Amino acid sequence: MLKYILKRLLMSILILLGVSMIIYFLIRLMPVDFIQSKIDAISRGGATVSQETQDAMYAMYGLGDDSFLGILKGYFSWLGALAKFDLGTSFVYGLPVAQVIFEHMGISFAIALIATIFEFMIAIPLGITAATHQYSFRDYLVTVLVMIGISLPSFFFGNMLKDFFALKLGIFPASGLVDATASYTGIQLLGDYFVHMFIPILTIVILSIGARMRMTRTNMLEVMNSDYIRTARAKGLPERTVINKHAFRNTLIPLVTSLAGLLPSLFSGAIITEQVFDLPGIGNIALDAMNRGDIPFIMGYNMFLALLSVLGVLLADLMYGIVDPRVKLE
Repeated sequence: MLKYILKRLLMSILILLGVSMIIYFLIRLMPVDFIQSKIDAISRGGATVSQETQDAMYAMYGLGDDSFLGILKGYFSWLGALAKFDLGTSFVYGLPVAQVIFEHMGISFAIALIATIFEFMIAIPLGITAATHQYSFRDYLVTVLVMIGISLPSFFFGNMLKDFFALKLGIFPASGLVDATASYTGIQLLGDYFVHMFIPILTIVILSIGARMRMTRTNMLEVMNSDYIRTARAKGLPERTVINKHAFRNTLIPLVTSLAGLLPSLFSGAIITEQVFDLPGIGNIALDAMNRGDIPFIMGYNMFLALLSVLGVLLADLMYGIVDPRVKLE
């Protein structure tokens, strides 16, 4: 086990190096230019920015040389700072990138974690009951829910829920994280968070359970046709035991595979949903930084997600040994 983990960690380091190089070169080639945007803003204000001042601004941000060697030099400079756990300073926010990420990550993590818990609590039982009652009303109902979850765009469905619950019924706030006109503390503050996050969480849950239900149903149907399931029934085992102990345990293997992407999804933020409900989550912040050409923040944010993705794959591989005793990690 230890040898396997060390081997995977070494491979992960090589993967992260390759990912960092690809991301850096792509970001440096983006059409969005943060410095040029600042120069344009100054010019619109009536001031004139000389060429010397423009060159000095590019040099100050380390973007003066756009040649291949200049970009390569900038990459290794960034990589050296990363080795010292320094993600740089955000152009847009003027703060260390790590600080900006961790300040806004909590909101996205809380929403994603709650939504994921409800997703698993709803999707897996519905997927199981659809598989065990194939072609029944339950199965068709689950199929309809799957189609809704897969087909509806998040921005459309989020706005639809916001219009119904917030604008027409007035039960929940339409946007934001807290009520700016009130000064809540303690339980009242938690309640304010709850009413503001209800519609975004509901949006994510409804749109995400479809894929999870379909995966559970498909895997359960495949397992239910296995020989050992027929043998368990022939031995007279209760149907509940056959389903929950024998069939569902093997259904967990593909579900564990999907968990590899769960870790980065908890921290990456739901960009479109956060935009619709104007939430100050990390997804909303990252989109703003991308639109404004904030190279240090985009690099730090993407490398953070790349690291979580590698860790997610490693944890999923380790979970195989727990879910399926036949898997030996060597």
